[in-house]
Amino acid sequence: MPELVFFSGTMDCGKSTLALQIEHNRSARGLAGMILTRNDRAGEGKLSSRLGLVTDAVEIEDGMDLYTHIVDHLSQGGRADYVIADEAQFLAPGQIDQLARVVDDLEIDVYAFGITTDFRTKLFPGSQRLIELADRVEVLQVEALCWCGARATHNARTVGGVMVVEGAQVVIGDVTRSADEIGYEVLCRRHHRRRMTAASARAAALSPDVLPVTAD
Repeated sequence: MPELVFFSGTMDCGKSTLALQIEHNRSARGLAGMILTRNDRAGEGKLSSRLGLVTDAVEIEDGMDLYTHIVDHLSQGGRADYVIADEAQFLAPGQIDQLARVVDDLEIDVYAFGITTDFRTKLFPGSQRLIELADRVEVLQVEALCWCGARATHNARTVGGVMVVEGAQVVIGDVTRSADEIGYEVLCRRHHRRRMTAASARAAALSPDVLPVTAD
């Protein structure tokens, strides 16, 4: 039976790499897929991995009806044996409903990839709806690591290397941005709670110890 599968994990855990691998494996067997994405780091209409792999994709716009888009594609003689939707956390809940309808009404497998929570540890609406509707939720086993070496479980937004916990839910950035830009870093829960990024940890390590002052 066709399925709606949600592959989730933190940033930097290989979600887009797996999406590209699924595309490669199925296209090598003669299947034709439709690749959807939104706000990819490589730019509009691209699905890219930090390993340097990239392929063309359909950019999902605000208000775009994904079910209608796929039906139109099929009606015009196109094929879609499966659908890959990357950066699915950025989709509206209604668009997730449309992907579920693709599975149920068109009997096409849909593989969605995305992070679950934002930099404030709050669920993205798209990810929440996927958790509610997906036939399977797969947490990726390629573990991203916090700067301390522990398993990273949270995404942090940084400005100038300093973690921030306020602001718009969606601000495009990446874990490879320079320290003076808006970027993202994956942290374990302990260091996310303490707002301790790799930069602040290095600064603390370089700070001279303060010697106690005693009276003669």
